[in-house]
Amino acid sequence: VQLQACGGGLVQVGGSLRLSCAASGFTTDYYAVGWFRQAPGKGREAVSCINNRDGSTYYSDSVKSRFNISKDNAKNTVYLQMNSLKPEDTAVYYCYADTVSSSAWYSDPNVYEYWGQGTQVTVSS
Repeated sequence: VQLQACGGGLVQVGGSLRLSCAASGFTTDYYAVGWFRQAPGKGREAVSCINNRDGSTYYSDSVKSRFNISKDNAKNTVYLQMNSLKPEDTAVYYCYADTVSSSAWYSDPNVYEYWGQGTQVTVSS
């Protein structure tokens, strides 16, 4: 099982980045793919997720209207388009695959077993 995250980088305030998370090797269904982020000295924060079957999406209040999550089923890849970036968006972003629930989005990262390696996003002011 592998989740390959990439797309992070350094961007100025107001800029955009697109993260991607490619899933491979799953032998069981996963219900959703999503993102958490972790800023220096802070815990892991839920950002967004997309349901693998019906495409429904969830966003934290801090990123709603600025971030957009989407998926390409043919490529088993989920994208997180991040616009109007702010310094407080600076963090390591981790994607995960949800094999726990088809209907709930948990803010506790310990619920999820499968994680990508993380990609750094730095927003400079």
